Amino acid sequence: MSKTVIELKNVTKRYKLYKNDKQRLLGIFFKNIPFKEKNAVNNVSFKIEKGESVAIFGKNGAGKSTILKMITEVTFPTNGKITVNGRVSALLELTSGFDPEFTGRENIYLKGQILGLSNKEIKKVEQTIVDFADLEEYIDQPVRTYSSGMKARLGFSINVNIKPDILIVDEALSVGDEEFKNKCVNKVNEIINNEDVTLLFVTHSTAVAKSFCKRGIVMNKGKKQFDGDIDAAIEEYEKNIGK
Repeated sequence: MSKTVIELKNVTKRYKLYKNDKQRLLGIFFKNIPFKEKNAVNNVSFKIEKGESVAIFGKNGAGKSTILKMITEVTFPTNGKITVNGRVSALLELTSGFDPEFTGRENIYLKGQILGLSNKEIKKVEQTIVDFADLEEYIDQPVRTYSSGMKARLGFSINVNIKPDILIVDEALSVGDEEFKNKCVNKVNEIINNEDVTLLFVTHSTAVAKSFCKRGIVMNKGKKQFDGDIDAAIEEYEKNIGK
């Protein structure tokens, strides 16, 4: 029997758009400051079952990233309900949660705790994370001495090696040099093929999506336009939106 791990039920996310930053600040304290409203996501519903690999397509502003932010509780719906069952690892902001004064190794524990792991659980995967990030002696240096690419590699390595139930990827596979990119793609493939992990993948690249996903959801101006087989979803996206 399949198990629903992500469900959006009539979800709408509405933003207030102010003329400038000053009016946005005043809008926090006063109700009479003029603003426009925009539905970034408009009455969207779908279910994702355990072990499914689903791509979300759409132009910039279609609502893709807003959906991911709501699923990961970076922001919350204005209306509707989102249910998530399982440990979520999101490859969105790869370096968020790092303390620049901590070493790379110390940040593995910090980030692991933020993601809900105990120190005992982190200890089990610590060496795997270190080896995958390939930072050599820099792993015991403060993260403030790292390049942006080194930080992203460490962030990616932590997120893919903590044994998540749900892996969320938002164009994060463009990390570092070509060799490391291939390593990242192979790791994501390994996770979704061998560990019964649910994948939610947001991308503009239909070719990459097809290599990972069997189902596609097409978003257009905040609304769900299509939900079905990956080939049909790609056809719908390229025919009506992607061109």
